This record gives sequence, C-alpha cells and structure tokens, in this order.
Amino acid sequence: MSDLSDLYQEVILDHNRRPRNFHTLAGADRRAHGHNPLCGDRVTVFLKMDGDRIGDIAFEGSGCAISKASASLMTEAVKGETTDDALAIFDRFHAMITAPTDVPVEDDESLGKLVSLAGVRSFPVRVKCASLAWHTLKAALASAADPVVTK
Repeated sequence: MSDLSDLYQEVILDHNRRPRNFHTLAGADRRAHGHNPLCGDRVTVFLKMDGDRIGDIAFEGSGCAISKASASLMTEAVKGETTDDALAIFDRFHAMITAPTDVPVEDDESLGKLVSLAGVRSFPVRVKCASLAWHTLKAALASAADPVVTK
C-alpha cells in the first residue's frame, strides 16, 4: 500500500508542478470563477463547447498543490466528454473525496488518476481544495453568473 500511496503522491506533485491545460482559453464560450476563502485558492475554468461536448478546457488561478493538481487532473478527465458525462465524473469524484475514511475507495477505473486525490478525505479542510475546480466546472457548464465559493 505504501508504493501505491507514493505513486498517488507523485501524480499530485507532478500535476502541481506541471499543470495540464493551465492557461487562458482564447475563444472560450463559457467560464466560471471559484474561490476558497479558507485557504485563498482561486480558479477560473474556461470551456469551449462543441455542441454538448467539452471541446476544450483550461484553467488558471492560484492555490495549494491539491487545488492545482485537482484542476489539472479534472481538465484531463473531462476534455472531450459530454456535459452529462462530465457531471457524472464530478459526482463519482465528489463521492470519493467526501466518503468516510473507513469506507474503502472503490476500484473505479473510470476515475483513472483522479483516485490519487482520495487521500484528501482524511483531511476535511483539504476536500474543499480538491473540489473547488470541480464546483467551478459545474458552474461553467451551467453558465452560472455567480462565482463559486467553497466554505
């Protein structure tokens, strides 16, 4: 289990150091802003929709390693997905990081590298860091005007 934990930690560190899709997305037709006032994380998610499919996605902002890694992993997980599929991934991810620590993490291959963030559920205040970009994605998909605030 230690080897698996080391691998998960390395995935998080890699996505923090070299976040994927970390830029402003020119021509984005949807965007949303998110803020976690408890730790200061801020994120903007940009979407370029192709019908009901996420044709392209990017993010920018500042925050802790968990916040940035989660946003990076999220962009890889939902790019090319339909709105419904992206929301289903959100639901599975959110259920994983908010599950009680005594509940084993399901071997859900559909989450892929996102499973590396399952450990945040041991630190309730970090769940907000891991979920900020996801809630912001949900707001962007809904074309919500109000910023997302996690408390």
